[in-house]
Amino acid sequence: MPVSADVRERLRSYLDPDDEIRYVFPADVLMSAKPSVFVVVSRKAITVFSTSFRSRKLPRSILTQFPRMAVLGPVGTASAPHFAAAGITYEIDEEYVAVVNAADAEITSPQDFPRDPLPNL
Repeated sequence: MPVSADVRERLRSYLDPDDEIRYVFPADVLMSAKPSVFVVVSRKAITVFSTSFRSRKLPRSILTQFPRMAVLGPVGTASAPHFAAAGITYEIDEEYVAVVNAADAEITSPQDFPRDPLPNL
């Protein structure tokens, strides 16, 4: 299920005012006391947010940040879809595999993305 506009706005409030969210998806950190997180890929960085114990839909704080040039994949699909970043394994729902791949493609093969036909909007 897509991340709601309300959650996106809450996540955006933690970012720099001139930053822009490109992709956002929920994930679970395996073997963690706080397993539910949001991963936000913005123009400037990849940011991992913790969530509330009461609700997976409430971002609470920034756990870690990676440079935007970091690549999240490849996504392993042998059991549940997952990827590793900085030695931490994040499990995602199958519907977000394409999101991780798209975020990585912006870095690894930007020439494959079409130009924005309306860049001023």
